[in-house]
Amino acid sequence: MVDAFQMAQRPAKQRTGLFFFLIVVFFAFGWQIGQIDLVSFFTKAGDAGPALMRVLWPWQRAISYPEELSVSSAKILSPCGETPYPENVWEDKDRPFLKVNPTCGVPSEQDGEPGTTLTLTGEGFAPGEEGEVWWRDPIGNEFRQRQAGDYVKVMPDADGKFSVEIIFPYRLLPRGAGEKAQEWTIEVRQLAAVGDPEPSVELKLAIEKIIETIFIGMMATLFGIVLALPISFLAARNLMSGSRFSLAVYYITRTILNIIRSIEPLIWAIIAVIVVGLGPFAGILALTLHSLASLAKLYSEAIESIDHGPIEAIQATGANWLQTIMYAVVPQVIPPFVSFTIYRWDINIRMSTIIGFVGGGGIGFLLAQWIRLLDYSAAGIAVWFIAITVAILDYVSAEIRNRFV
Repeated sequence: MVDAFQMAQRPAKQRTGLFFFLIVVFFAFGWQIGQIDLVSFFTKAGDAGPALMRVLWPWQRAISYPEELSVSSAKILSPCGETPYPENVWEDKDRPFLKVNPTCGVPSEQDGEPGTTLTLTGEGFAPGEEGEVWWRDPIGNEFRQRQAGDYVKVMPDADGKFSVEIIFPYRLLPRGAGEKAQEWTIEVRQLAAVGDPEPSVELKLAIEKIIETIFIGMMATLFGIVLALPISFLAARNLMSGSRFSLAVYYITRTILNIIRSIEPLIWAIIAVIVVGLGPFAGILALTLHSLASLAKLYSEAIESIDHGPIEAIQATGANWLQTIMYAVVPQVIPPFVSFTIYRWDINIRMSTIIGFVGGGGIGFLLAQWIRLLDYSAAGIAVWFIAITVAILDYVSAEIRNRFV
């Protein structure tokens, strides 16, 4: 008996060994095809830290302050004249003051000697707010000051003062323009925050688009229900197997629903954008088509699983096909219909958040733009709104399901 038991166990052990061998082979091929590189993942994961932190905590971009551009300028003579060029005088103490020393000099030469070194000092500027250095040449051309390849910037201290050394820049002038002394203008432009905090443009856009997203999902669900309800009865085999014609209608309906359902909503959105253009209408069309196919399938399967006793009882009274559906089928399918509808509503809300990536409107449209611009703080605002919306709708759908299902 022991020998017989051992012989019976050998095929099972062989099958188990073959099964594990196939798993190992499949895993090895998957590792190679997937180009999995754990070393690179763990060594470079820290590079995503700054961007990830801006996404996880983006709320500094949610608040903005009214900004005011203050411009302070000083005049410089080039080349120097016989008499000293007058210094700038701080007459209005309520406005920032800019002073340059010396008050005259020689511009830099192209591929030649650098120009005069100037000391630029300022007072009365907004503390801690960066300022940009601009020039205006004698013929009115404006350009930013560059030095060592970077734009020159100033940072006032806590008292609103700064001091920086810059080189008189090079600027190409028309023939004869530099033969006599002419005035150049140097400016410091500072964009400073003033007034009370207010919602930022990004926050307002995110609120507007998340509302649009919710309505895209709701409208698509509503249209999907209206279209799927009558079609689901045509896709139920137990109701459509009475004749060859009805059975043919069943197979045709099922085939069309499977084709529509097999195409992802993002693909439908691309097609809808071609037809109706960018915007929420394209997203509604895409989600409606996918909802129609999915809900009709779920509804028809619920119809196929009903108790046939009430159907036979109604038909025994001489009821026609429509009366049988109204009084024997509909009362049995209402609970699963409500459950499937809530489930699809939840899916549509989630899908409507990303349908905008292909131009279907909603907050996904903004999210795609901000990600392409590497504006991760603004993208983080959109991600938070999506997460909050999905969480709230999940709670609402659970409450509806508990009360009506």
